[in-house]
Amino acid sequence: MLKRALSLGLLLVLVVMVSNRWAMSQQEEASVPAYNANPPAKGEKLPPILKKEQLWGSGPLKPVQIHAYELASRIPVVIHQQPCYCHCDRMGHNSLHSCFEGMHGAECSTCMQELYYSYLQHKKGKTAAQIRAGIIRGEYQQIDLQTAASIQ
Repeated sequence: MLKRALSLGLLLVLVVMVSNRWAMSQQEEASVPAYNANPPAKGEKLPPILKKEQLWGSGPLKPVQIHAYELASRIPVVIHQQPCYCHCDRMGHNSLHSCFEGMHGAECSTCMQELYYSYLQHKKGKTAAQIRAGIIRGEYQQIDLQTAASIQ
């Protein structure tokens, strides 16, 4: 009887440990903002990234803001597959690409850091999924926006 009670107790502890890990991994996945796991379907056109002449703001734009849009227009499919950690998905965005379809990308340092990070990683030959993993790990936060306008 005692042996059976100990076995059941051990089983209960194991179940709690496994379910706890599962619950934690579910929470981590849920905390990743919206993104598209794949590139657009063949023939599907993404909304355009704003062009330099379409940019406006409450004051003169800085070179880092303008340059971010230039780089975004070079890698639209890559940024279409990236989450945005300013959590603008709560206002309807479905990826980092959405941020640069309007002025939001110029007004948000998180969006710009992620854009510059994505561009640099793409230039290194990283896939969209590898770039996304880096963004999720927070590697984009290392981007210095004071010097980012010089990134080619």
